[in-house]
Order: sequence, then C-alpha cells, then structure tokens
Amino acid sequence: MSTDVQLPKRSPALSDWERHTHQDQELVKGLGLTSATMLVMGSMIGSGIFIVSAEISREVASPALLIGAWVTTGFLTIVGALTYGELAAMMPRAGGQYVYLRESLGPLWGFLYGWTLFLVIQTGTIAAVGVAFGKFLGIFWPAISSTHWIVHLWKVPKFAIGPMLLGGMDVGLNTQNLVAILVVVALSIINIFGVKTGAVIQNIFTTAKVSALLGLVIFGVLLGRNARAIAANFGANFWHNAGLGTMHDVGGMGASVLVSTLTVLAIAQVGSLFSSDAWNNVTFTAGEVKNPSRNLPLSLALGTGVVIALYIACNFVYLSALPLAGSPNGTTLLERGIQYATEERVATAVMTQMFGSLGGGLMAVAIMVSTFGCANGLILSGARVYYAMAKDGLFFRSVARLHPGYKTPAVSLMVQMVWTCVLCISGSYGQLLDYIIFAVLVFYVLTIFGLFVLRRTHAEAERPYKAVGYPILPAVYIVMALFIDIVLLRYKPQYTWPGLFIVLLGIPVYYIWRPRGETA
Repeated sequence: MSTDVQLPKRSPALSDWERHTHQDQELVKGLGLTSATMLVMGSMIGSGIFIVSAEISREVASPALLIGAWVTTGFLTIVGALTYGELAAMMPRAGGQYVYLRESLGPLWGFLYGWTLFLVIQTGTIAAVGVAFGKFLGIFWPAISSTHWIVHLWKVPKFAIGPMLLGGMDVGLNTQNLVAILVVVALSIINIFGVKTGAVIQNIFTTAKVSALLGLVIFGVLLGRNARAIAANFGANFWHNAGLGTMHDVGGMGASVLVSTLTVLAIAQVGSLFSSDAWNNVTFTAGEVKNPSRNLPLSLALGTGVVIALYIACNFVYLSALPLAGSPNGTTLLERGIQYATEERVATAVMTQMFGSLGGGLMAVAIMVSTFGCANGLILSGARVYYAMAKDGLFFRSVARLHPGYKTPAVSLMVQMVWTCVLCISGSYGQLLDYIIFAVLVFYVLTIFGLFVLRRTHAEAERPYKAVGYPILPAVYIVMALFIDIVLLRYKPQYTWPGLFIVLLGIPVYYIWRPRGETA
C-alpha cells in the first residue's frame, strides 16, 4: 500500500468516536451471538440460491464454472466478512458500514452509502423478496398473480439514455405486489415492538430456512442423484468450457462478443453475489448487540461460513439431479436442464425430480419461509442506518426519534416501509436490483480501503479483533472486486451505469443536506 495516499480532510480524533457513541445509549442491547448470527444468515438467504443458478449456467455453459462462480463469491464474501469484523469490533455503533465510511473516508462517503442503501439497495431488495413471497404464494392461490390487476395505472415504455436501458415496468397494484406490501407493512410494524421481538421472528424463520437448505442437500445426496445428469455434468464433462484459454460468447453493448474464462466468470458473479449479499446488515444493528466487540466479528464469520457452505453444496445437488445443458423447448425436467428450468426455479425442478408435485410444493413453501425471514432481517437492520444518518443531520431529523416505550427507530422503520411500498407499486424494484451489485461492490471496496486508512490514521485505537490475513486478503478482495466492476462496466453497461448514476446523484444532495460547517 503506497504511503502517499491522499487522506480525507476530516480525520476525527478518538474522542470524536467516543462522542458519537451517545446515540447508541438510547438503544436496547437485545441481540446476543445467536441472534446476530441468525441475522447474518437470514439476511443472506432469500430466493436467489433457489433461482440464479439457471442464469449463471447459461452464461458459463460449464459445470466447473457454475461451481467456480459460487466458490469465488464465497471467497469474496468470507474475506469481506472477516475484514469487516475488525471495523465492527472497533466501532460497534448503529449504522455499521455507514459509520465505517464516515470515520475513515469522511461524511460524504458515508452519506453516499446511506443514500444508495435507502434509494435502491435495501428498499429495492426488500421489495424484491416481498414480491418473490407473493409469487410463490401464487402457486397455491392462483389468484395471486402479477397479471391480476387491482389498479393498473400505466406501462412505462422502454427508452435508452446512452448505455442505460430504462422503463418497461408496469405501474399499479396487482395481487402479487399487494401481498408484498402487506408483508412489508406487517413486518415493519412488528419490528417497532422491540428489537427482541424482531430477533425472535428472525431466529424462527432463519432456523426454518437453513433447515430447508440442509434438507435439500441431504435429500439431494441420498435420493436426488440422476444417472443422466451425473454422466452429463461430472467426469471429463465437468471441465467442459472451463479452460483459461476458452473463449465465451456473451452479450455486450447490444451485440455478441467473445470473452475469456475469467471475464465470463466475473460477469456471471452478478447472480451469486446478489444471492450472498446483505451479510453486512448485522453491522447496522451494532448499537443493539450485546458484547459487540466479540459477537459482531464472530457472527459475521459463522454466518457467512455456514451459508456459503450450504450454497456450494446446493449447486452440487443441482448438478447431480439435472443436466446443466438444456433446451427452452424441452418438455421434461431433464430436457430443460438447469439452464432452462421453468421460470428459472432450479431448486423446485430438483425437488420435483425427486418427489414429484409434492416436492415442488414443499420447495415453494421453503422459499416463502426464506423470503419472509429475509425481508424481516432487511427491515430490522436497514432502519438503523437511516437512524444513524438522521443523528448526524444527514437525513430527515424525525427519523432519529425512537419509540418512547420500545426504544426502536420507529420513524425510520415507517419511512423505509413507505418507500419500499412505492417501489412495489412502481414495478421498478426489479430493474433497480439489476443496478445495485456494481454499486454494492464499490462501497465494499471503499469500506475495506477505509480499513487501510484507519490503520494509519488511528494506529493507537483499540482493536479487540484484527482482520485475518491483513493486509494481503483485504488487498486481494479489493483487486478482485474492482476487476468484477470493471468487467461489468464494459460488458453489462445497461446494468452498471444506472447504478453509478444513482450513487453520483447523491453528491449534490449531500451538499444541500449537510449541516452547516460540516466538511466532506
């Protein structure tokens, strides 16, 4: 790391850090190690692991690269979590990553993260998992559907601004997004009644969905192996198209282009990274974690380690039950394969292959449990960031108010709820989610770079836990994440430039909103 790094103008003294902790004294320390670990796992596991392997397999066309995408994502996730552990133990305050960016790089960077989190990352993800809950509930009640409109306002036509492709969404209220709105409203209200109440719900649903994933793995190993799939996916075929010199055909800039194996692996990371994201949400609740200097780093390590192991095992089960290659016109599960599983529901196809229609129904229930628990974790944790921002004068001041009885950020929960419901009705959450992985990686890189800055500017600060493998592993993370972002900028501009635009839009907002006398 070069010694001539330009440091931010604002470099708070240790006494300033202590001054900020008063905001957390208002909060209730209600999360122990178990609840914190459950929050990590519950926020990570949504609907992605059950679905995104179909798109990844179409992009890589290789069993080895499908597994490689998940292993690479797992490496990045665990290294990121182990690195964040030092920051969490060093600054165990409400707001988590927002606080780390504010203290290491300056308030502008913290604000840009919180701005993007509220506008897109957290609320868009909550909307998406809520709609996913409604989508799978529709398997049992067909009246719940995205085409069953209660009020259809209009359809926004598609239009392009440079490399950005926008529009194409339906605006209005249908039975599917109505279910999503009811879930969001119910969970937001429940989380007002104390962090312990939200934690109980989180623990129950996370236990259920981890058990469901573990059951999928166990049943897949014992009952799901299919001779045709194993012959097609393993042995010599496992490494098909996986050589470093192999060129892969992908869509880029509106045309088909040939790229290297490493490049296509980076492109394919979008799905697996999205499915593994939100592990950092536990840091948002640091002000309510018991013994945070110990429990935050430990929960990050345990939670990400267990989830990534389950994710990789699930993908081996998929490859054991269904051929990777398939046809969109196939009439059977084996003919459609992983690549063209119906509506990309790979896990449902695997369970149906094992147990018939009963298996498909069981998987639908498992995904509903998973998305419900994921929404609860995201709602609980996200509100703490806006609360911390409001305390700093960088969000609506009323958002800093706590419920007088339960000491929860009730106003923040309500503001988050309202914007999430707007995204549900606008139909834009799906398009917004396409944009966020680029922005998410940018903020992860900035936060981990901030660790290097803090090691210089606050060398004397107490560090109950130090990042494993520092400085090598954090530096490797930064290089790998930047490579993925550069590849996405080049080959997926329609998904990356809008995300960058949303982040940059926050700069003038910051200068309008910041308290007088505050520097960037």
